[in-house]
Amino acid sequence: MKLTSILLLTTILQAPAKTSSSTTFSIHHADISLGQFFEEVEHSSDYTFHYRANEIDTNERVSVDVTDASIQDLLDEAFAETGISYSIRNSSIILSRKSAPARNEAVPSRITITGTVRDTEGERLAGVTVMVKGTTDGTITDQWGEYEIRVSGEGAQLQFSFLGFDQQTVTVGRKTEINVTMKQGSQIVDDVVVVGYGTQKKASVVGSVQSIDIDNLRVPSSNLSTAFAGQLAGVIAVQRSGEPGADGADFWIRGISTFSGMTSPLIVIDGVKASSGDLNALDPEMIESFSILKDATATALYGSRGANGVMIVTTKSGRDLDKPHINVRVEGSYTMPTKVPSFVDGPRFMEMYNEALYSRSGGGTPVGLYSQEKIDATRLGLDPYVFPNVDWYNEMFRKGSMSQNANISIRGGGRKMDYFSSVSFHNDNGMLRNSDVFSYKNDLRVQRYVLQNNINVYVTPTTRLTAKVNAQLRDYHGSHMSAQNIFGMVMDANPVDFPIMFPGQPDEYDYVLWGGKTGGNYGSHRNPYAEMVRGYQDNFQSTVLGNIELHQDFSFLTEGLTASAMFSFKNWSSTTTTRVGGYNQFQVDNYTWNGDHTGISGYDLVMSKTEQDPTLTFGSASTGDRQIYIQAMINYDRTFGEKHNVTGMVVYNQEEYSTNQPTDFISSLPQRKQGIAGRLTYAYDHKYLFEANFGYNGSENFAKGHRFGFFPSVGLGYVISRESFFQPIIDVVSNLKLRASWGLVGNDQVGAGQRFVYLSNVVLQDSSLNYTTGRDQNYDRQGPNYKRFANPNIQWEVGEKWNAGIDLGLFKGSLNISADFFKEKRRNIFLERQNIPDVLGFNPTSQWINMKTVVYGNLGVVDNRGFDLSADYSKVFSKDFSITFKGTFTFARNKVLEYDEPDYQRYPNLSIVGHPIGAYSVYVADRLFIDQAEIDASPSQTALGGLEVRPGDIKYKDIADVNGETDGVINASDRVYSKYSSTPEIVYGFGPTIRYKKWDFSFFFQGAAHVQLLMSGIHPFGTDISRNVLDYIADDYWSESNPNIWAKYPRLSKEDNPNNTVASTYWLRNGSFLKLKNVEVGFTHKMMRIYLRATNLFTISEFKYWDPEVGSGNGLGYPTQRVINLGIQFSFNK
Repeated sequence: MKLTSILLLTTILQAPAKTSSSTTFSIHHADISLGQFFEEVEHSSDYTFHYRANEIDTNERVSVDVTDASIQDLLDEAFAETGISYSIRNSSIILSRKSAPARNEAVPSRITITGTVRDTEGERLAGVTVMVKGTTDGTITDQWGEYEIRVSGEGAQLQFSFLGFDQQTVTVGRKTEINVTMKQGSQIVDDVVVVGYGTQKKASVVGSVQSIDIDNLRVPSSNLSTAFAGQLAGVIAVQRSGEPGADGADFWIRGISTFSGMTSPLIVIDGVKASSGDLNALDPEMIESFSILKDATATALYGSRGANGVMIVTTKSGRDLDKPHINVRVEGSYTMPTKVPSFVDGPRFMEMYNEALYSRSGGGTPVGLYSQEKIDATRLGLDPYVFPNVDWYNEMFRKGSMSQNANISIRGGGRKMDYFSSVSFHNDNGMLRNSDVFSYKNDLRVQRYVLQNNINVYVTPTTRLTAKVNAQLRDYHGSHMSAQNIFGMVMDANPVDFPIMFPGQPDEYDYVLWGGKTGGNYGSHRNPYAEMVRGYQDNFQSTVLGNIELHQDFSFLTEGLTASAMFSFKNWSSTTTTRVGGYNQFQVDNYTWNGDHTGISGYDLVMSKTEQDPTLTFGSASTGDRQIYIQAMINYDRTFGEKHNVTGMVVYNQEEYSTNQPTDFISSLPQRKQGIAGRLTYAYDHKYLFEANFGYNGSENFAKGHRFGFFPSVGLGYVISRESFFQPIIDVVSNLKLRASWGLVGNDQVGAGQRFVYLSNVVLQDSSLNYTTGRDQNYDRQGPNYKRFANPNIQWEVGEKWNAGIDLGLFKGSLNISADFFKEKRRNIFLERQNIPDVLGFNPTSQWINMKTVVYGNLGVVDNRGFDLSADYSKVFSKDFSITFKGTFTFARNKVLEYDEPDYQRYPNLSIVGHPIGAYSVYVADRLFIDQAEIDASPSQTALGGLEVRPGDIKYKDIADVNGETDGVINASDRVYSKYSSTPEIVYGFGPTIRYKKWDFSFFFQGAAHVQLLMSGIHPFGTDISRNVLDYIADDYWSESNPNIWAKYPRLSKEDNPNNTVASTYWLRNGSFLKLKNVEVGFTHKMMRIYLRATNLFTISEFKYWDPEVGSGNGLGYPTQRVINLGIQFSFNK
């Protein structure tokens, strides 16, 4: 795991020194201060001195007279009469007083202890827990098995513990260096992991919990979630966009188990529910620990909020340090698209359009052909205004952009108070080109500032007061349109209809002469460049999340009893200002060739659209919300007779959420929840483990009698490697634990925006339902509208979860493997009823569609199962060389078991039952038609609509009904569901980290499988020739000269042809991929580390048109980014 800041100095001191043991000194001073002596030694060598200011007086005078002396002889000479003792570790000299000065006798001085931990064979042990007995002070050994810790005095005792080794306790006494050799044996490790509402000893955990090394979350992105994929076993994560400020990943724990309400996991930061935006805003430098809870034993405590898994993040706290520890990191990045679709140029576009016209003309000469003169003139580039050939993508987007981020943190404290404070800054620049047409800027810039400030005040030896504040400021500036939509406009842009703009500004027009075409508007023949620059938008968001907690140790009443209370408040606000002006489009009305017909001598323009006012309008909108959370908790942790460990916990919580901008009475009401949860664990001799949890939660979404849900869980664990019969192979198998759990989890999110569904929703006077009566037919009366029918029996969505796991440690802990097999059955899923008899009046005719009455019920059931695996290998070959390897694998497959849908008894292929959530409903494409004879002999496809079916059009299969019969017609009953959806069932990652002396090198591959993409919106020409043609279509389409029935695109048409554009297996693609996700090389020297990092270097995939991780569609959203990142980091004590 990531060394905490208290160890950063230790790591620096342990860096391989340049100083040779044979270095000699010649120093002659009859009277010199210690400060001057230190400076002279440090100036003439690589040695540095480290000491406490209240122990070492640098004004103290000493006498030194040595020639060609070793460092030991020099120090013995200098400190002979001072009472100063020293220890030498590489190039570091650590000083301390042999006895504390009299003035400090009332308060024991703090002593710095250093040392190395090895096993019985002399191998250094990394990750050993070193605790000061009776306190919460502790650290872990670094990759070389070395540690540094401060204790209160000579009577302090250090406890050393490590998985698979006997725990050792050593009294400090007068020693400043304590080296320990640990023996393989029976004692269990005291390492802890973060679980629901607290921590547990790692070896006693029976649930499925995984932590991640914070180093693995350091990626060159302003959103933390982009690092999840492949790093966390059990997490499915995909990044759909690379747009600055909107490039966070979508992620799920163990896939998706419901098709209603929330599917994403609960996020808890410092004990308080948080949003994905809050998580993404955290800088890795602010994080102490990051855990995910996957099974019911781990998540049942959260009841209604934990059904989809839980992510727990704890930010750093202060430390009792000699001097404040300061960390500074500065990075600069260059970003560029991983892959974007490319388009044909103007001449090729016109030739293909003409071919499309001829292809459907039936042998005659079609109307609307591009002339050969225009095609040739465009190819020759005779005049860019009369014969435009616009590459809209390159005109609107840069090839790359720069971004910067920085972080500075300070950590320190003493026995009465400690603190951690961190500030980060991110500046992301998008790919939009900035226009100099107007005085305002329309390029994309996102700046974010994040402050994390944590303080612990030790009011008494048993009372701790903790205050934590997280503040976020986000400043967005960009076009009035989203960058995602601007990318989409590139597709809907004809390259030859008009230029971006015409030169000059006639007297009669006081505005830019934008290119355009008659009828041009946002829907067709739009000028995407003009659309992009005709306005801008500013958005400012602020978030303040604070909590205060009082923790009391009641061990003076009974050993192991503690209690705490916490209050948290969060406020989010957002203000958006939009300025947009109209723009006027012009087109060439006629033009004149020059004398030799090699160019244009002149042209006339005509306004192609109703005149628009270019004056910028002003619009502003504000929104926000606030959240209050209260929690009170009692904990008990005690060991009886050395072998019987019992822990217990009970917690009460309640929360309230309110919007600052309600739109109606319902939204003005606060959303409130409350609950109580508890945990009981028992461990005998750290071998036989038992855990029981419960959550009892109340939600406003249900009527009395259903409002509260009870969610229990139970887990068992067996540490086989603790048994005596296992000891003969303990050197090979150092840890073997079996785990099993069962439990229920709940979900009260009953659909997006739905509240109080147990009540009817009636609009007494609905203006959309006007009616007349009697003789007064000229007066419309507003009628009542029964929008939602009450269902007081709506209840909790419940997931029943099973988990079986194994933890395996091999070769003295060098290789650790954790595997879990899971199954969940989610029932009572909230759905809108589809099968309602017409006689009930809930299904109006199309004339009165606004009178439809919605009826909800707990109608769905989903089965979700799979397994996840993580493996970590670590080997220290020498002090100068070590290697670690990490791998994860996650497989999660869901299947709909029950769903309220029409009766598909005759056509079971139409039922979603038995298929995954999000599966595509598609026609089954056979191939392309060969000739007219085959069309005539095939089932009719006219029901699909569109143009007459011709050779080269897509041929579909007639799906048999339940009796094995086909109807000879291709229609809606011939659809089937795809095998996979756009959410991958498999996500994996693997890669090593290699360290040699001051260098480190790492790379990480990440992949996804069992995922399908459905291509759509890619078809050329569109309405009125307003859409461009993708290169991949031009490279392989059916034509009279290329009658390939397996071509990647069917017969061309000048407009969308439903027969060929309808969702079908013809457009389904395998979206599996393997990416070189991260590569990093770093160099560390003393307090500085410089590194070069790259992300998304290349992708291996069958899908070649755009980054498959982006998903379905046409790939014309903001592309994911390849990032080259250079950074420097300083860590030092003030």
